Amino acid sequence: MSDDTAPTLPLPQSWRPLRLQTLLVLRWLAVIGQTIGVLFVQLGLGFPLPLVECLALIGLSAALNVGLVLRFGANLRLSSRFAAAQLAFDLCQLGGLLALTGGLENPFSLLLLAPVSVSATTLPQRQTFLIALLACTLASVLAVVHLPLPWDPAERIVFNRIYVIGIWVSIICGVVFISAYTNRVAHDSRQIADALAATELALARREQLSALDGLAAAAAHELGTPLSTIALAAKEMRAEVEEGSQMAEDVELIIAQSARCRAILAKLRNLGSEPADLFAAAPITDILDEVARPHEGRGKVILFYSEKAAGAVPVFPRSVGLLYGLGNLIENATHFAKQTVRVETAWDQEAISVSITDDGPGFASELISRLGEPYLTTRPRDPAGSDAHQPGGLGLGVFIAKTLLERTGARLRFDNAEAGGHARVMIVWPRDTMPDQSTSAVLT
Repeated sequence: MSDDTAPTLPLPQSWRPLRLQTLLVLRWLAVIGQTIGVLFVQLGLGFPLPLVECLALIGLSAALNVGLVLRFGANLRLSSRFAAAQLAFDLCQLGGLLALTGGLENPFSLLLLAPVSVSATTLPQRQTFLIALLACTLASVLAVVHLPLPWDPAERIVFNRIYVIGIWVSIICGVVFISAYTNRVAHDSRQIADALAATELALARREQLSALDGLAAAAAHELGTPLSTIALAAKEMRAEVEEGSQMAEDVELIIAQSARCRAILAKLRNLGSEPADLFAAAPITDILDEVARPHEGRGKVILFYSEKAAGAVPVFPRSVGLLYGLGNLIENATHFAKQTVRVETAWDQEAISVSITDDGPGFASELISRLGEPYLTTRPRDPAGSDAHQPGGLGLGVFIAKTLLERTGARLRFDNAEAGGHARVMIVWPRDTMPDQSTSAVLT
């Protein structure tokens, strides 16, 4: 059993396209900071350093910023490769400055982590890995190839080699941690944001469908008066025309079609009133039967059991989230069942539970702990098509169902009912999380 969702939902992305302006602002901050730092060391502290070469490297960054603005404009959305190239340039420019001012002995060598951090939080894993590899390479080169650290000419400063190696190790560890952990956290955060947006979209569509009922009822009410007028006028005409004539046949046709229109409008009126008024709440067994009915024509048998029950049948509000969540889980079960889907309901004074079990191959053991995460799917695009071997679906169905059911107070657990398979989803509502009507009201 796996998850699925509407094909119109947006595909997940492992990164968010950056605006060029974001990198330009960061680079301008670096240019200003580097200029102040170089001038303060040379003019403020009086420590000699290759000022011309340093200012040339800083000027190169400023010139690149100006050129990018003139060529592309500040609002350009960057591709991952272009953004990675910009961060790689910033790394190399910073590495050049450090090589001119002491290498890893320079306390500002810590800034090698800055482009790695930007890449880890905004770019895909491949580009982040390349930026991290470049940072490690530059740190390794700077550990052995660099000019002396700018210092007071009257004093001699010597750094122990072990100390420099320690700085190198700390930078490498920082690069690895930021590129691995931060990128993973940022990626998960983007997935959750995408999935929640898809959830809201699915709910909005369901709400729009519900709103159509009321709109249909209003339209039926507005159309009722002119239709009655047409029917009345047609009946008066029937009394005045000669029987058996062509005009009489046309009048009879108008009367018959107006009666048909009134019957259709009567159905439209019921769409907006009956579900909202008479069936705002229903027993959990009736709700399960309702959401399972559309999936009974797939050649699979859906069996319902409620043997472990104590007391009155619990009544649930027929909310969009509850109907969508239960319906999605039953739909997934029918997709992967061989022949039978068991829906077992139980309740007592402490909890209400629903168990949905299919007789299919079951959940993969390595995925059970991750079920309910967004974009986790094993469903093929078309089980009977030529692309069945390719992954398909967005993997949002179970995530959306889990999110919506948890909003009703439920807790979900995924496992296999048997060692050889039979995927099972257990949904439990503690009594203390349910509204009053769910614990006492009964519909008969």
